[in-house]
Amino acid sequence: MAEENQVIGCHTTQAWEEQLHKGNESKKLVVVDFTATWCGPCRMIAPILAELAKKTPEVTFLKVDVDELRTVSEEWGVEAMPTFLFLKEGKIVDKVVGAKKDELQIKVAKHATADSATSASATAATATATASA
Repeated sequence: MAEENQVIGCHTTQAWEEQLHKGNESKKLVVVDFTATWCGPCRMIAPILAELAKKTPEVTFLKVDVDELRTVSEEWGVEAMPTFLFLKEGKIVDKVVGAKKDELQIKVAKHATADSATSASATAATATATASA
């Protein structure tokens, strides 16, 4: 899949809705970076987010420019840049406001692990149920 291991830019409301729908369907963790071209801290954290995307292919990383998609940022209550929303099945499970590298890395690891653990236990439960059937 071409979209793994990278931050996906959403430049239209339609692209945003498609990515959100994919995230809901896959039940994967989706990390959304609400950013702005004029925001210095946003530019500072961008390479760190790109590196996280490479290291955690089980997580979908999206980037939304608040000036480009103002309605999307307003809909999600974004008031400062950068804001990172952590979504599972379309619901906010966590949030980081500001270019806080350590907090961002910790929360990605925490929620990606929780996601993997849930998937692993579901797989194990399915295997057990199949084996005993």
